[in-house]
Amino acid sequence: MNHAVTASSHWGLNEWLLVLGPIAALVLLAIYVVRKGRPMPGDHVFRASRLSAGNHLFPTQVGIAPSSITLYRPQWIGRLEESIHMAHVASIRIATHLLFADVYIETSGGRDPIVCHGHRKRDVIEMKTLIEGFQSGYFRSADKT
Repeated sequence: MNHAVTASSHWGLNEWLLVLGPIAALVLLAIYVVRKGRPMPGDHVFRASRLSAGNHLFPTQVGIAPSSITLYRPQWIGRLEESIHMAHVASIRIATHLLFADVYIETSGGRDPIVCHGHRKRDVIEMKTLIEGFQSGYFRSADKT
């Protein structure tokens, strides 16, 4: 028996790189997207659904603290972060749709509102309740001083 193996039956380094290179690139890209979309730190953080428009790769997040509201939008390089002090929140508007809801946070400074699309309806209601509660607490403590 002749056990000679032809050169075409073995893959060389170039062939392996052609197959594994794109797979490795896709895995690294997936890891990058997942890491950029992870929740920001805080007790009251609300992430938009990845199923909603504009949030497929990097979902928008809203962090609500007793003194401020922070809108966090991850991007391919860097991020967009916008913060409003609780004293400057003029109104909160909610628009519900079939599956998701949008939040519009108007400021007293006359700037464009903070707009967040694609949140769950119960999260939007909780956001509104938290903001109103933190505002009440803020203005109550400001009146005492």
